[in-house]
Amino acid sequence: MSSKNPRERQMLESIYSMIALVFILVTCVDLCDAATVVDVYRLIQYDISGVPFGSRFATLNHHAGSLHFAPGADLSRTVLVIPVRELNITFVKEYISQRKPLGGLLFLLPQMFNFGNREAATEGKYQVREKELMNTVLAELERLLIHANIPYPVYFAFEDDDIDAVLADVKRSDVSGQPATATTGGYKLVVSAPEPKKIVSPSITNIQGWLPGLKADGDPNQLPTIAIVASYDTFGTAPALSVGSDSNGSGVVALLELARLFSLLYSNPKTRGRYNLLFGLTSGGPYNYNGTHKWLRSFDQRQRESIDYAICLNSIGSWDNELWIHVSKPPENAFIKQIFEGFSTVAEELGFEVGLKHKKINISNPRVAWEHEQFSKLRVTAATLSELSAAPELLESTGGLSDSRHFINETAIVRSIKLVAESIARHIYGRQGKNIQIFADNTSLAVNSPYIRSWVDLLSKTPRVAPFLSKNDPFVTALKKELEDHTREVNVHHEVLDGMFTLYDSTKAKLNIYQVASVTFDLLLLLVLGSYLITLFTFLVITTRGLDDLISLFRRPPSRKVKTA
Repeated sequence: MSSKNPRERQMLESIYSMIALVFILVTCVDLCDAATVVDVYRLIQYDISGVPFGSRFATLNHHAGSLHFAPGADLSRTVLVIPVRELNITFVKEYISQRKPLGGLLFLLPQMFNFGNREAATEGKYQVREKELMNTVLAELERLLIHANIPYPVYFAFEDDDIDAVLADVKRSDVSGQPATATTGGYKLVVSAPEPKKIVSPSITNIQGWLPGLKADGDPNQLPTIAIVASYDTFGTAPALSVGSDSNGSGVVALLELARLFSLLYSNPKTRGRYNLLFGLTSGGPYNYNGTHKWLRSFDQRQRESIDYAICLNSIGSWDNELWIHVSKPPENAFIKQIFEGFSTVAEELGFEVGLKHKKINISNPRVAWEHEQFSKLRVTAATLSELSAAPELLESTGGLSDSRHFINETAIVRSIKLVAESIARHIYGRQGKNIQIFADNTSLAVNSPYIRSWVDLLSKTPRVAPFLSKNDPFVTALKKELEDHTREVNVHHEVLDGMFTLYDSTKAKLNIYQVASVTFDLLLLLVLGSYLITLFTFLVITTRGLDDLISLFRRPPSRKVKTA
């Protein structure tokens, strides 16, 4: 018996080696067929006063499907891949509103919305009609997704050759009546992401700079102040893609250029006005202008009372012939009349119109539609200049997917800057009347178009959803530095976003797309491999140790009683 034990041990080791090889080969069938890896951007997840909105999950592990699925098909384990070009908004509304079971949604965006792709950003590549159609479709999709509570993962990705090829295969399978399942195979979409967590004490950052006016010798009175304000952050369906070129990138660009222009005037005592100019870049705009609220309350009463009026800049980069001045005080108010008449006169000279919109505010209501309303609540005269004729709904028109570089008109921003600069300058220097150009073209005080273009480009590739911007974010630092170049006493105020809004992390991830064979194919392959290995094993045992050793492996061992006898 002792001479046979080593032999049996060798045989058992051979069997274990064969079994291990089988497991390795079976594992490779599933893991070695990765089709592609793409960047994906998750639908925002947030709460308002504890009420959940957006996508509530991040992890994804289901088969891919298309809109060509069979009627009545079970989609609870299917991720629908939907190109925005082919979007059926009625279908999406139905599935979301009726809370039908779905494994997930993956929306494919045209490359024109990819701010990281310079070639795709070429203006002439897309027809105007196509751009307008995409803008309309995306805006409608965003309104639907932002205000819904969706119990499955929703992601966005950009079209490319790899993912288009995958979708083409998926469509062919669905059309032929063989959708991807564990039985039939197909493509599996996998996102491995941790459970989204609440952002604790989300910070918002306000930046301000001053251009002090010229005070007469011996004058004990404080100079009046004109405030120019713009909110710089965004909110959108996909936080990692919310660049807000128009809302409110255009307002930020205009404020920086206005600071540069007036710094030229105020650098010379002979042309320095008897008004202080306050420039404020505020955060928390989408959240009822929470940053503006906190910023104003950081002033003492004397500072607030010194503000003659404030002009807030909001979405002034994609208009044609008309802008709007929104106010909270009645149009008959003397201060409002003076502001409106001054702007109207300049607008007429520049060849367009400015309309006036009055909207009362409820001081006890925390909902704020326009930034100037935060000033009005403190009884400070203020107005908002915007291309929008009506106040947007909460969390809408705040720099989402449809607000990209393609829809910005630099000429519109230049005209807006000229309007504000000339109107404020005439107010400061008391030069009323027509055809008085302080910031005339082809002079040292002309609006700088290349400067505007460079800042529009930067803003159009910088997502700026406030809770995801850290206090030392490079973009915040860049804004501060730019104000320091043109103004004095630049201060940065860090605040905490009010608790009414709760946001969650996990805004982007990697999507792994695997090409998975069917179970039938796996079983067949396993059978072939098993047959081959058994045949190989039998051959090796017979040729090296003889037929008796092979038979002994399968012979029932003698019982303990027989051994004892």
